Amino acid sequence: MSEYFDALETRDPERRERDLMAALPGAVARAVSSAPAVARQLQGVDPWAVRGREALAQLPVLRKHELLEAQQSARAPGAGAAPTLQRVFGGFSTIGWGQSLRVFASPGPIYEPESARPDYWRFARALYAAGFRAGELAYNCFSYHFTPAGSMMETAAHAVGCTVFPGGTGQTEQQVRAMHDLAPSGYTGTPSFLKIILEKADEMGVPLLSVRRALVSGEAFPPSLRDWLRARGIDGYQAYGSADLGMIAFETPAREGLVLGEDILVEIVRPGTGIPVPDGEVGEVVVTTLNPDYPLVRFGTGDLSAVLPGRSPCGRTNTRIKGWMGRADQTTKVRGLFVHPPQVADIVSRHPEIRRARLVVSGAAGSDVLHLRVEADAWPPGLAEKIAGSVRDVTKLRAEVEHVRQGDLPNDGKVIEDARSYE
Repeated sequence: MSEYFDALETRDPERRERDLMAALPGAVARAVSSAPAVARQLQGVDPWAVRGREALAQLPVLRKHELLEAQQSARAPGAGAAPTLQRVFGGFSTIGWGQSLRVFASPGPIYEPESARPDYWRFARALYAAGFRAGELAYNCFSYHFTPAGSMMETAAHAVGCTVFPGGTGQTEQQVRAMHDLAPSGYTGTPSFLKIILEKADEMGVPLLSVRRALVSGEAFPPSLRDWLRARGIDGYQAYGSADLGMIAFETPAREGLVLGEDILVEIVRPGTGIPVPDGEVGEVVVTTLNPDYPLVRFGTGDLSAVLPGRSPCGRTNTRIKGWMGRADQTTKVRGLFVHPPQVADIVSRHPEIRRARLVVSGAAGSDVLHLRVEADAWPPGLAEKIAGSVRDVTKLRAEVEHVRQGDLPNDGKVIEDARSYE
């Protein structure tokens, strides 16, 4: 039996890139013609000219709050009797009732459709890499109501060939008894809930010996918890995705980062901008899907990550990322005014000498001190004063400007650091 879900996972990387770039213009054109919100996002753009990553990087990034605002605006009083696609999904979906098998709501609420296409959310690769195989029972403890998490794993398990028990969340004692009776080989859900179930089983004196693998998501999966599960004979793997996009990346037996999914385009951009960063530098994860039912072009996840160099030792050839490394939204209030990452990007763009910059807010509460730490190729006389002027123009705040050596700024994706003391 193959250790890979399909041959796409071991494609030559250049072939994969050619395939993705060949599909990109048609996917963008289809989205513009059938999803009014995407047409508004890309107004003035020739979709058929988006033939490579450089062209893709010129398109505006769609932020999650914009998706929410579009949906709320379509349902607002006075919006009129809009069609279902516009009223419910804000114009981002191309399918409505009847074509959608299900509709979900993630916090906001933001409503997402699910169509009848097999493995709609694309998590089957993650399950397969975690060891799930046809003919097994997967015990699914993701929620089945409101959010799509339960359906994400169920549809993926069906694509692999597994039967699914929809355990859902809560009712720990019942979970223990059902798991003991059914003897599933694998678990899907949050890692913390699996630990709760196993501890409850110990308390009840009920042995749960059948579970040998787990695919977890939805929260951090620290090495300490992974090792705790392993000591009980359970190999846990993590997957990274979102309710808007489905699966983005997944862990493999190599245990070296997360491998990207096959049918998406992922960029790592400087927070507050749409500008891709060099491989290895931490930035925001931006995803373009090729999903014809719910097309999202350059969707900013708000999550931080970085590309890992080289190929995975597991044999999969797609790009790897480090996994979730925090949030990109670093908006901070300083002296009564909000400062946003795009403002830092605006300051940097005004001075070509600047490579990277980091705005540091320090001091005790009520006495904020602002420093802009700058990596620059050159530091001619008067540059600090010019940059300080740009800070005042953009943020309406005064800041000290500090020139630092290249490489002195941490590679953590932060452009705003709140180092104030709140004690």
